[in-house]
Amino acid sequence: MKPAPFDYVRARDRDEVLAHLHEAGDQARILAGGQSLVPMLSMRLAKPALLVDVMHVESLSRIEATEAGIRVGAGVRQARLLDWAVRDPRLPLLARALPWVGHAQTRNRGTVVGSIAHADPSAEQPLCLLTLGGTLQLRHRRKARSIPAAEFFVGMMATARGDTELIESVTFPAAQPGTGYAFREVGRRHGDFAIVACAAVATATGVRLGVGGVADIPTVRELPLPGASDFDDALNQYAWDLDARDDLHATARYRRELVRRLGRDTIEEALRCRN
Repeated sequence: MKPAPFDYVRARDRDEVLAHLHEAGDQARILAGGQSLVPMLSMRLAKPALLVDVMHVESLSRIEATEAGIRVGAGVRQARLLDWAVRDPRLPLLARALPWVGHAQTRNRGTVVGSIAHADPSAEQPLCLLTLGGTLQLRHRRKARSIPAAEFFVGMMATARGDTELIESVTFPAAQPGTGYAFREVGRRHGDFAIVACAAVATATGVRLGVGGVADIPTVRELPLPGASDFDDALNQYAWDLDARDDLHATARYRRELVRRLGRDTIEEALRCRN
């Protein structure tokens, strides 16, 4: 199937992007890597009147270290961030998670912010941003705002981004001393979307476990340390509280059992990796 007709604009700078979004509103879509959007266009699941290509806007293609963490612009491809993460000890969770994202070909085209904006509940990058307590920087033509990842994902492929807003960048908090990070997932094949994905952040006093692929949005919960008397009950309750459903890939029961087993393994790995 071919996409429905649309206009295309290659933006030269951020102001031009914002002007087009302001004028077209919900009839415009941002085109970055296109790994999620182009298939939706081809299947006519998305029918925008205008595509605004941001991949030639230099200010959106930067990775920058800030006081808040590592800021990743809207035009940064996943392969580039993976290269950065494996060399930078401040991004251990992303160094572990990004190799699970698609394949080398798709990582060379897809963008980090594009995946987060798409908000697929099985995707690895939204899960990492949420588990780390990251933020998103959004910009309208006249104002900008920062929003925590915990408030950004509101439903199945639904977010708090306004129709005329550009997700300018996302910020992943840098690794903290004495903290361990781990990521694991189970899928039908490596590179497929996860049936269940787990990201863990562990300190000497507790752990934070993020789970993707089960509910309509990725979720995060604080848990006690393994070995504590209430750990098993807390992890079991977390699995039951998730709105798991049967689908073509797995049953709800199987997903909950994966949360228990994979979640424990991920937490234990994070504890072993504490620096």
